[in-house]
Amino acid sequence: MKVLSVASEAFPLIKTGGLADVVGALPSALTGCGVEMRVFLPGYPEVLSQVKKPPKAIKLPKVLGTEGRILPVLVSGIDCLILDVPELFDRPGGPYTDVGGNDHADNWRRFAVFSKAAALVADGLVPSWRPDIVHVHDWQAALVPLYMETTGASGTPTVMTVHNLAFQGQFDSKHFALMELEKSAFAMDGLEYYGDISYLKAGLHRAHAITTVSPTYAQEIRTPEFGMGLEGVVNARSGDLFGIVNGIDTDIWNPASDPHIAGHFDTARRTKRKVNQKALIEHFELDKQAKGPIFTLITRLTWQKGIDVLIESIDDIVAMGGRLAILGSGDKALEGALLGAAARHRGKFGIQLGYDEPLSHLLQAGGDAILVPSRFEPCGLTQLYGLRYGCVPVVARTGGLADTIIDANEAALAAGVATGFQFGPVTADGLRQTVRRVIRTFDDKKTWSRIQQNGMRADVSWTRSAESYTQLYQALIEKSRT
Repeated sequence: MKVLSVASEAFPLIKTGGLADVVGALPSALTGCGVEMRVFLPGYPEVLSQVKKPPKAIKLPKVLGTEGRILPVLVSGIDCLILDVPELFDRPGGPYTDVGGNDHADNWRRFAVFSKAAALVADGLVPSWRPDIVHVHDWQAALVPLYMETTGASGTPTVMTVHNLAFQGQFDSKHFALMELEKSAFAMDGLEYYGDISYLKAGLHRAHAITTVSPTYAQEIRTPEFGMGLEGVVNARSGDLFGIVNGIDTDIWNPASDPHIAGHFDTARRTKRKVNQKALIEHFELDKQAKGPIFTLITRLTWQKGIDVLIESIDDIVAMGGRLAILGSGDKALEGALLGAAARHRGKFGIQLGYDEPLSHLLQAGGDAILVPSRFEPCGLTQLYGLRYGCVPVVARTGGLADTIIDANEAALAAGVATGFQFGPVTADGLRQTVRRVIRTFDDKKTWSRIQQNGMRADVSWTRSAESYTQLYQALIEKSRT
């Protein structure tokens, strides 16, 4: 089975968040299920710099007045088709923003070209290769099913995965005339969204199947609270909606061989985590004599992630004996508040702003518990990394967090199945009460060790999820043939 995966980022080539981890891990995970997946990716400078031997390029027909080429290449073990259009993707800044952090003004065009080019690949633009399924990810690729209706690939089944419904690719309708689509596409069952255009809405309407990255999130987005204005569209497609929880790449995230941590360990050698904790304490200049747990947090610093709730709780967490180590960036006001708290609690709270992949591994390997206080979380990966590394997850009871962590309540502890702590609602009081419960459990070394061990033994790989995707692909292919 041949699958074209269309996404705006893929680890380790380019990453801004969990989307990249998922897209980068899926091809390898699906190989064991008999699936040959190729990843269609924009040719950002960071991506092209990793192409060591220039391949024979495939000329791209003019799309939205733009010329370019497609580079079939194997990079970092991923079979890629890289869209090389310098005027759209060869620029400073990030994949979606300029060096000042502002959205590129032509994002509507960049990802319309990207989507139409992917539709042409689905129609056989790459010699001797045509996909049986096209799997698109988030708003940046959501126009692919719509563009496929204008090519010979209209009969090829499509899957749309929503990694976060909050990001919808909404733009001014004035751009529609330049998008090379039929006028009928500007409709309620297409791009039109309250007079504007929404790329994600088009994908939700036109893909043959919709998946989210956890079963609970699949149900949450059908409600006004989590539907972000698209709950009506999602409910209209409820029969084609599936929740498939993410896995992680257990080769990259493996404490027994991770090159980014200070000392290797596994379930049988958990005491060797102490080497990593020592390195973590030194990096964040934490008090070496303190006995309480170290709470880590690795995330975007935004309202969605519950950072304001954490900020309200920091003084109490420290007063209870906890220490904190944070890595992330985001809202400037939240960054400033965290820096102020770190200044108040020197030795108890350390923070590093920005993105640092090796440090994120050390935080998992050396921390005692990882905080994930998100108001909504489609799946979440940091809690899965935490399980793998014995960094006990403390999570909000929402989305994939609720699906992947078993709360250490009395029944779960008695049954010996607890893997972390859940809390709700997402308020400062809710977080403080749960942190108090965490610290009390941490002091019971036998119980804490059992929770750690349960987490490290949990199956957080892609095995079951890969099987679920394969079954969905097969069902769509069979349906397309009837």
